[in-house]
Order: sequence, then C-alpha cells, then structure tokens
Amino acid sequence: MPVVRPSEAISHEIHGARFISYASPLTGSEELCAWRAEIPAGTRAPVHTVNREEIFHLLIGELLITLDGRTERLTAGDTAIIGRGATVGIENPTDHTAISWVTTSIGLEAELADGTRLTPPWAN
Repeated sequence: MPVVRPSEAISHEIHGARFISYASPLTGSEELCAWRAEIPAGTRAPVHTVNREEIFHLLIGELLITLDGRTERLTAGDTAIIGRGATVGIENPTDHTAISWVTTSIGLEAELADGTRLTPPWAN
C-alpha cells in the first residue's frame, strides 16, 4: 500500500500558485491524481479548458470560480465539479491564501485561451 507523507509530496509552482502532488503515477497511482493547491491572495489563474473531469474542494479560504462563463463564490467546504471540456477561471479576491484539494484522472491537459497546451506534471 503506497503511503505518501507530506515530506514526500512533490511541489510545483506555476501562474503564482503552488501545487503539491500526493497521488500520481510517480507515487504509485494508476488511475487518479490528487493534489493540494495553495492560491495566494490576489492570484488570478489563466482561463483554461480541461480535458478531464476535476473535483475541486475548497479546504480553506474563499475563491471565485468561473465555469463556462458563470461565476460562483466558493467558501471553505464547497466543492465544484468541473466537467470534461469546461472552461475554468479561478481567482482569489481576498487577502488570505486559499487552499484546495483537487482530484482528477491521469492525463489531465489544460488549453489556455491563447491555444497553449499545458500538461501539468502533478496530474500525469
């Protein structure tokens, strides 16, 4: 049984946020990826379209999430289900870091508004 300790999790930083990977093929997962995202105050992630469903659970803080043009305010304890093919934007309008837990299937890709494709290492 693979167990990933916090000290063994792999940290990545992109677009002003930190992604701490716990479950991925690198840690023994065959189908799913899971990570903690730390989104600093004032951060606005680039709008992107995902090729896999994501479950986005907000642990701490408050965020604005825009799914296919509709914006919702998430507070700690809320979960957003981001469908395959959805266009997503995430913003932290507060003065505190927000922390979320995200799960998806291996092979996640994001396409940015300018057509750039991103294959996040924490989800592959």
